[in-house]
Amino acid sequence: MAHIPDGVLSLPVLVGGGVIAVGAVALGLKKIGDEDIPRTAILASGFFALSLFALPVGPSSIHLLLGGLMGIVLGTAIFPAVCVALLLQAVMFGFGGLTTLGVNIVNIALPGAVIGALVAPMVQRATPARAALIAGIASALCVGLTGLMVAASLALSSADYMLSARVMIATYLPLMLVEGFVGGFCISFVKRVKPELLAGAA
Repeated sequence: MAHIPDGVLSLPVLVGGGVIAVGAVALGLKKIGDEDIPRTAILASGFFALSLFALPVGPSSIHLLLGGLMGIVLGTAIFPAVCVALLLQAVMFGFGGLTTLGVNIVNIALPGAVIGALVAPMVQRATPARAALIAGIASALCVGLTGLMVAASLALSSADYMLSARVMIATYLPLMLVEGFVGGFCISFVKRVKPELLAGAA
């Protein structure tokens, strides 16, 4: 799963992830305008709720991440959205960890922010059907990148985690398909009913 618990990662990985997360969240907060707050809150709450439901896959488990969807709709606001959701999950349910909060934010939000920035202009110009295809591919890629980053976080912390890292990457393959469908469907729906939501990502 993408929520790495406390006591797993090495200090350099924790510090590096924390520094990047602080900068990214600050950037996201700086660029959020008043008109961005409602959609940021809605997607943050959706991520908070859906990512609590993890399905076992082999020795690991998977859950929806919504990284591609949030990246396309929110832009850099994905960082504070994910930060708030992960913090509440760690405090209220012990899901993930507090010391690993920075790494988890980076692993989940950074792929969405980068890929979202690349494909958002194409989604805005595309027809609903084409936008669904672009968003579906982007959502699947975000999951794959998150899986690689989680695996890298484990592998960089200890060589003992190498096998676990490889297994974790494999468990993300079915999630890529599901996430691609969910992201594509949501963007297609938004394009049809309220396309202006895609025109002002922070």
